[in-house]
Amino acid sequence: MKRITSIDLFAGVGGMRLGLKNAVHKLGLKHECLFYSEINNWCREVYQNNFPKTKLKADIKSIKPYKIRSVVPEHDILLAGFPCQPFSQAAVSLRNYLNRKHGFEDKQEGSLFFNILDIIVAKKPKAFLLENVQNLSTYDNGNVMNVILESLRKKYYVPDPKILNAQYFGLAQRRRRVYIVGFLEKNDCEFMYPEPDNSKVKVGDFLEKEVDAFYTISDRLWNGHKKRRLRNQKADKGFGFKLTRPKDECTNTITSRYYKDGGECLIYQGKNMNPRKLTPRECFNLQGFPKSFKILESKIQSYKQAGNAVPVNVVEKICFNIIHYLLDNKKNRISNLRAG
Repeated sequence: MKRITSIDLFAGVGGMRLGLKNAVHKLGLKHECLFYSEINNWCREVYQNNFPKTKLKADIKSIKPYKIRSVVPEHDILLAGFPCQPFSQAAVSLRNYLNRKHGFEDKQEGSLFFNILDIIVAKKPKAFLLENVQNLSTYDNGNVMNVILESLRKKYYVPDPKILNAQYFGLAQRRRRVYIVGFLEKNDCEFMYPEPDNSKVKVGDFLEKEVDAFYTISDRLWNGHKKRRLRNQKADKGFGFKLTRPKDECTNTITSRYYKDGGECLIYQGKNMNPRKLTPRECFNLQGFPKSFKILESKIQSYKQAGNAVPVNVVEKICFNIIHYLLDNKKNRISNLRAG
């Protein structure tokens, strides 16, 4: 059996790795992740609990360009869900209000794409998959995306990025993200992103059968949600919370701030009953993580991690097409992939 190797940058809790692993196994191949980077201690704990013994470099910025060749292992596919906060619509609005930098001008997080680029240039993986928020496509009138694509296209075949919605890939969550794929060598044909499979699922399919009363929100919080909705309606600023029924097709996007008040998705529990928040496990379910995936006891950290994670189903479909594209290349057939 042959194997496909990868590295997992800005790994979070490993959603992109899971998607690639699922795709590789469905093709009858073996997957090995050789290296991952993640700066958050809580995320690293979850990652190690689920993927023990993977080599770690916590801060990717600490690897100087001249050390990349010796520190980062050779690999077939590079995965990177680089930080989205400098580009997300909500975060940009908040940073403008606070007079804080965003985009590439944020030297802490906004410029991390260039660390990825340094690794791609130095290690020349056969393919890469990058993920970020939808707003990256239009941020700064598209100038940031143009810089990203121009930089990557100097050495790689990079088809136009694609915005895909998890709702159309078997997950009951409306979650749009932009994906960027690249190949060291181009085939005779164009790479095609996966088409929506339009699986018929509903929110109830991802809910736990028994949920503790702890998750039912208090009268005070419920009244606060309703009052805020009225204020927002009068100010024409949106409608506040989203009440979701188990039979609904999807929830709103679950974000890393979900733990604060659950406003993105409150589960309807019946007339004259307060709704409840999703449990952390349900949030991971809505991202496509298997029930066997080990999460933290800390509810706040688990909500944050699920809200920052990538939808595993979408990544799996993209990776399936990436591997097919690699194997269809006469110059890069499976016999050229590193033997297991």
